[in-house]
Amino acid sequence: MEHDVRQTLERLIAARGVSFAGVSQLLGKNPAYIQQFIKRGTPKRLDERDRWLLAQFFGVSEQQLGAPDDAAPMAHGRAMRGGSRTGIPRSLPARMRLIPRLAVGASAGAGALADDEAPVAEIAFDEAWLRRLGAGSDAVTMIQVEGDSMAPTLNDGDDILVAMHGGTATHRRDGIHVLRMDDALIVKRLAFRPDGRLSVTSDNALYPSYPDVAPESVSIVGRVIWAGRRV
Repeated sequence: MEHDVRQTLERLIAARGVSFAGVSQLLGKNPAYIQQFIKRGTPKRLDERDRWLLAQFFGVSEQQLGAPDDAAPMAHGRAMRGGSRTGIPRSLPARMRLIPRLAVGASAGAGALADDEAPVAEIAFDEAWLRRLGAGSDAVTMIQVEGDSMAPTLNDGDDILVAMHGGTATHRRDGIHVLRMDDALIVKRLAFRPDGRLSVTSDNALYPSYPDVAPESVSIVGRVIWAGRRV
């Protein structure tokens, strides 16, 4: 039974396109926790809290992850009331998406080269919340703003969620976008003109804007849908 659960979990992780470490972080565990469970059988079974969280994240029943047939209603009831014995949060979102945080900055100043785009972490966000932001089924990544040319809208060090460009018409909308121009990764306010040309603008008046840009000189990486900063 335990072997079947490990195989099921490994298939779910592969189908979702996330990493063992990212799923471990979703559970609040050390990065090797899920890999050790799947590959080494340690721990022997998922505890009730972890099983419930994984079932919610992957959209499967707890029974597929090793729960007895009568466990799901009881676990759900405790979760809704606070789950003091299991540690299940009072109102965990029903579906989460792991967003990769890339080791790269998008310059809001003169431009920063994107030499290293390897994920350094994965952070869980509520799937319904991402859709309300307009992400839909788009791939979403998190990167960091570098520079102050988009201040006060975006400041140096802000984290931004970027709905990656998928070639659909929904991306052709005015707003703040991450662009590639002259081999640099930048974040600017973008407007689509009726004649097909683009306006690329800095929110900070101390920096230049480009009101008439040929579309072939710009590669739109994605649209900024959310920003967060330290306080």
